[in-house]
Amino acid sequence: MELSGKVIQKLPEVGGNSKSGNAWRKQEFILETGGQYPKKVCVSLWGDKIDQFSINQGENVTLSIDVESREYNGRWYTEVKAFKVDRNGGSSAAPSAMPEMDTFHSEGEEDKLPF
Repeated sequence: MELSGKVIQKLPEVGGNSKSGNAWRKQEFILETGGQYPKKVCVSLWGDKIDQFSINQGENVTLSIDVESREYNGRWYTEVKAFKVDRNGGSSAAPSAMPEMDTFHSEGEEDKLPF
């Protein structure tokens, strides 16, 4: 799945150690989608992806995401995890021109469709 928007808030990085003793890191940020009815979505980056993508407040990004829910003590929790980040630049660029399309044209009777 993909999600596009502007990073409006970057939350502090958190971390700790798992039961097995492995260290973990997580950073969340708030993405506001565009359109007539913008939505705010909390998205997280885990581990090395925090440094790899280095997302900053104010950036326009397109994220490839996974959405996962899990149950804990009878309650369900949903997390949106980003695994790829494409930067769209700080300003909205003009849409690129449509690529040229090859067309097929034949004058022969056998190539004409019946409708």
